[in-house]
Parts: sequence; structure tokens; C-alpha cells
Amino acid sequence: MKKYLDINVYEATQQRLKYIFDNFENIYVSFSGGKDSGLLLNLVLDYKHRHNIQKKIGVFHQDFEAQYQATTDYVEKMFLDNLDDIDPYWVCIPQGSRCAVSNFQMYWYPWDDQKEADWVRPMPKHPFIINLQNHKFDFYKYKMAQEDFYMEFGKWYSRQHTGKTICLLGIRTDESLNRYRAYATNQKHTLSKNKWHPKIWNNFYHAYPLYDWTTKDIWIAYGKFGFEYNKIYDLFYKAGLSIHQMRVASPYHESAKAHLNLYRVLDPQTWIKVVARVQGANFGAIYGNSKVLGNKRFDLPPGHTWRSYVKFLLATLPDEIRKNYIEKFKTSIRFWWKHGGVVADDAIKELEACNYKIRNRGKGKRRSTKDQVVFLGTPDDTDDIKSTIDIPSWKRMAVCILKNDHLCKHMGFAQTKRQTEREHQLMEKYKNL
Repeated sequence: MKKYLDINVYEATQQRLKYIFDNFENIYVSFSGGKDSGLLLNLVLDYKHRHNIQKKIGVFHQDFEAQYQATTDYVEKMFLDNLDDIDPYWVCIPQGSRCAVSNFQMYWYPWDDQKEADWVRPMPKHPFIINLQNHKFDFYKYKMAQEDFYMEFGKWYSRQHTGKTICLLGIRTDESLNRYRAYATNQKHTLSKNKWHPKIWNNFYHAYPLYDWTTKDIWIAYGKFGFEYNKIYDLFYKAGLSIHQMRVASPYHESAKAHLNLYRVLDPQTWIKVVARVQGANFGAIYGNSKVLGNKRFDLPPGHTWRSYVKFLLATLPDEIRKNYIEKFKTSIRFWWKHGGVVADDAIKELEACNYKIRNRGKGKRRSTKDQVVFLGTPDDTDDIKSTIDIPSWKRMAVCILKNDHLCKHMGFAQTKRQTEREHQLMEKYKNL
């Protein structure tokens, strides 16, 4: 396992768990059924047993209905085998979940009570299952966004208990830059100087006890300690995926669509329901890992510039989805033309050498070490700029459409309050389709 100084990541995590159990009255684990959250739950239960800790821990599973049968089997086993040690929260409630396999359906709704006949699998029958009929969540709004539900659940859980509450998440910084930023940012409060347990709300905290683990470390721990794991990973291995390619996520999510077709091979019974559940899923399965959906390098269609291709793609979309992209693209254009963004010196030299039309305004605000650059027009593409991808182009806009990236994360967008309100309006409009 990875070491830093004289301690490996497992020993470091044991110290973090001690800190958590010593300083927080209420603890729950966010458990998706994947390798990271599964290992975290196993480690917490193991720590609890070895130190004879009697209080139960909460286990929160947000069930998105469409998933491998092996994932359901694993979640079920972990719940049933540990009922003496956990307070179970297995949630099967309609929520708005982003759909990255279709340009005609921005959201789909797991456990949609109006489409029960189309569910990928039946509602679980255990007495601890939380559904639309029996939930006690005072914060729940019908078909609210899954991200909002997740955050509000933590606040609700905290309000149900006395003292400090902490949610343990199996987030690792080597998985993505965004996850590293979630850990590394200085703009958060903690109980100690460590960054791995930020304060979220009042007496409610998040914690990332596995933040410094690698994928290899995860599997070493499963092998060394004999912990239960999701057997879908065995099938992934047999299908030829590397340990870094194996992902357990909603089949319609942007992180899983490239491997959507694996459902056909690994879980054919589930596959039949998956492709019927969401408009565009079958197309996503066929082309999800291809140039068609922007997941590989692809050539510009003959007779087009990237700008004209963006206009062509926009013309093929439904009105509401087209308006969503146009608003994002206009915001990006205005930003880079009027305000400008900070760009590293190496990228500026490349831009100047390639004769891009830019104006350098010098150092940005807030003690920035980078120069602020304004673009005098949007480049068609920036393929010859090798030092960065964080500059505007019509090609980036085209890729957003091809990837069904409705938030335009590929262009660096984060969701604003106004966009969140707009999202809720769209969800309300399309919830009955």
C-alpha cells in the first residue's frame, strides 16, 4: 500500500476512524455498492468490532433502480449481514437524475411511481426499505434533484440526533481533479487542521477517510482482509477492463455511459429493462464509447467548420434543450470576450505563437500568478494548444452537445443558483413524460 513518511494509507485511515469515533456522536456511511464505499463500510464495521463499540452507525444507500443485479445483491448482503451494527437507510424514492445517454431526455426518475410497469427491477421488500409511501423526510419534494436529496438527507439525519454528525464518503483524490479539489480547497471549516472532514452545515460534517488511497490500495485491502465486495468486479475483469476502468454507476450517468453496452454482456436480464427504461439508452449503448457521442477523437464532418457544426447540432435539438445550450455558450463567449480568464504562461506563449487573437491584461485578481487573457473572437478549435484545454473554442461546444453534457462541464461550467432554479423548472415540465 502507498506510504507517506513512516505510515501506510491503511494505518492512516485507522487513525482517522479513531478521530471520528472519538469526536462525533453520530456517524453514517454513504454506501453506493461500489468498491470505494464498500471498502469504507467494511473498514468502519471492522474498526467498530475490534474496539467493541456498541453504538450503531447509519448506512445510507441511494438506490437508483437501474443497476447490475450483482450490485443489488451486494448491497442487500451488506445490509442483512450487519443489521445488529447499523441503522439502515435504503432509499427508493423518485428523484431527478441526470441522463447522459440522450439529447431528448435531460433527466430520468428512478422509482417513478407513474411508470412502475417500466421499472428495471421490483421494489425491494425488506422492512427497512424507504419509499414514497413510508418515508418521513420533511425536506422531500416530489422528484427533487438527486444531488439536493443527498445533501438534504444529511441535514435531516443531523437534526434527528443530538450532537455532531458526520457522513463518511468513499471519495479518493486520485479519481479526478474535481475530487482532489473537494479535498484540497482551503475554503472550508473543520474541527482540526486536517482537510478530510469539512463542515457542511451547523453540526453536520463530511469526511473522506480514504482520500489518499489508490485503486490498487483498495483491491489490496479487499484481498488482505477478506472483506465482502461487489462481484460485478469479477465480471468486469473477465470482460477485459483494467481496475481503473471499472465503475459501478447508473447506466445513464456520464461516468458510466461509455460502458453501458457491458450490461448486454454481463447482465442480459437487466439489460432488457435498462434499454427500455430511458429514451436513448440503446443508442448510448451502441455509440457510448465512440466518436458519435464525443468519447474519442473524431473528425469534423466534411463541409463544416466547428462553428457551423455547432449550429447544425443545435438545430436538431428540442427547444428547451437547445435553449439550455445556447444560454451556456453565450455565457462562455461573453466571459472570454469581455472579462477574460486566467491562463498559464506556457499556454499564452502557444497562443501567441499560433497567432490566436488575444489581449493580455496582466495578472488577474486575488494575487493570481497567471495572466488574464481576453479572446478577440472564439477560435474554431484549439487542437494545436498542448499545454491546456481550459480555453474557449467552438469545438468544445460541439463536444458538449455530442456528450449530452447538459451542464457543459466540458467547458468548465459549474451550476449557478439561477441554473438550479431553471433545472427545477425543466424537471417539473418534463416529469410526466
